[in-house]
Amino acid sequence: MCGVSSATLRAWERRYGVPSPARTASAYRLYSDEDVALIKKMRDYVDGGMAAAEAARMVIETAAPPPAAHTNGGDAFAGASERIVDAALRFDPDGLEVEVNRALALGPAVTIFERALGPALERIGDLWHEGKITVAQEHLASQVLGATLLHLLRLAQPGESGRRVLLAAFAEEDHVLGLFGVGLRFCSWGFRSIVLGARTPPAAIARAVESLSPDVVALTVAIPPPPPAARELVDAYADACRDAAWIVGGAGAEALRPFIEARGGLVAPPDVSEVRAQIESTLLSRRRRKDVS
Repeated sequence: MCGVSSATLRAWERRYGVPSPARTASAYRLYSDEDVALIKKMRDYVDGGMAAAEAARMVIETAAPPPAAHTNGGDAFAGASERIVDAALRFDPDGLEVEVNRALALGPAVTIFERALGPALERIGDLWHEGKITVAQEHLASQVLGATLLHLLRLAQPGESGRRVLLAAFAEEDHVLGLFGVGLRFCSWGFRSIVLGARTPPAAIARAVESLSPDVVALTVAIPPPPPAARELVDAYADACRDAAWIVGGAGAEALRPFIEARGGLVAPPDVSEVRAQIESTLLSRRRRKDVS
């Protein structure tokens, strides 16, 4: 009917959420007239030379919005977050890809993370801690969402910004998906975000700072080491950051506050606008000291 092979049709559905057909109890796809129209639009864009990912974005943006879920008061972002979590609970990789791709059409990258993808990640993590989903389900969701966040971060990088932020997790820290969200926020403030990732020891930070001369180093820690190792580790990170402003966030940051602040670092407050104010104030203060010297 559409002149599109079944293999291509399933690839578009899996990768881009175009279309997202209903399914029978036996998992057979049921294509509506609206689905057929979306496929034909997608086909025409691709045949005209447009990349499939861009064609899918165009198709989704011009399609009628899906009905809002009743459980979230009509909030499209909350609805998307719920559907992502539901797909993880069903252990449905195709459905998870579809819902994540649909969420990408809701607005700016930072808003998508803060109101849809971030809450979904947090809820999936809570479900895992509560024993309501398996490690395999949590890993599947992390892999899909992590790849999506990395893609968003690449797209969000400012073109001509001279400012840079390095983002990394403390040594022994494995959970880093939140760093991509922090990176998106820094991009919106005009910083180029460079993610070093999990388990980044002070020596690696020192090398990166020496090579890249970032304006800011942002670190995350969920479980701080016990004293005296905590103070020694914070001192090592402070030394590694050299003249760059540095800030620590995450669930374990508050426990390290005395050590961080004693070395001139910042502890990220819950309010994002306060983070920006702290960073800009610190950078301005450092610039003034350099001018005086």
